Amino acid sequence: MNFKRLFAVHSTHAPLSEKVRSGIAGGAAIFLLAVAVKYLPLHSYPLAMLGSMAASAVLLFAVPHSPLAQPWNLVGGHFVSALAGGVSVLLIHEPTIAAGVGVGLAIFMMHYLNCLHPPGAATALTIILSSAYFQEMGWKWVTLVIIINVGISLLLALGINSLIPGRHYPMQTAAHPPKKPSSVISIEQPDLEWALEQMNEVVDVSEEDLASIYKLAQNHAQERASRA
Repeated sequence: MNFKRLFAVHSTHAPLSEKVRSGIAGGAAIFLLAVAVKYLPLHSYPLAMLGSMAASAVLLFAVPHSPLAQPWNLVGGHFVSALAGGVSVLLIHEPTIAAGVGVGLAIFMMHYLNCLHPPGAATALTIILSSAYFQEMGWKWVTLVIIINVGISLLLALGINSLIPGRHYPMQTAAHPPKKPSSVISIEQPDLEWALEQMNEVVDVSEEDLASIYKLAQNHAQERASRA
C-alpha cells in the first residue's frame, strides 16, 4: 500500500481569509444556536442541543455551495435520519445492531429522497445511543428538539452567509445555459486548479475529480457527436 498516496493532502485552494471567515461563521452559528436552545422557553421539558449540528455547521459555513449543504439536504437529511434512528430503536433492542441498521437506513433514505447530508447519520446514531433518555422524554419532545435545532441552523445559515462577500446561500443555478465555444479547446488539470483558485471559496471536490469528470463528459460528448 502506498501510504504517501493514502494520506495525500488535497488542497482546497481557498485563501486564508475564506478559511478564517468559515471558522468565525461556524463558531458564531453554534454559539447563537446554543444560546437559543438554552433560553427558549419550553415549559414541559428543557431543550437539548444536538451534537450533529456542529457537523452541519462545517457544511453550512465552510462549503455553503456544496449540494450537501443546501436547505433541503439540511432539513430532510436530519429528519429522515431521526426517523430511521427512531424506527431502529423501536424494532431492534440490541444497541449495536440498532446502530448499524439505523445509520444504514438513514443513508439509504437520504440518498433515496435526494437529501444526502452526512451529519444526519449522526442524528440517527444519537437517537439510538441515547434511546432511553429520548424515550423517557417522549417522541414529541424529540421532534421538537430536531425542529428547533435544524430550524435555527437554517435561519443562521441564510443570515450569516448573506453577510459574507461572494457567498450565495442557497446555491444559485445559472439562469441561462452557457454558450457553446466557437472551437474545441482541451482543458487540462492546471486550468482547473487555476479556476478553483479564482473562486475564492472552498469547493468540496478535488481538481483530480474535476479532471476525471471533465474527461468522462468530453468522451461522452464525442461519442454522442459521432452517433449524430
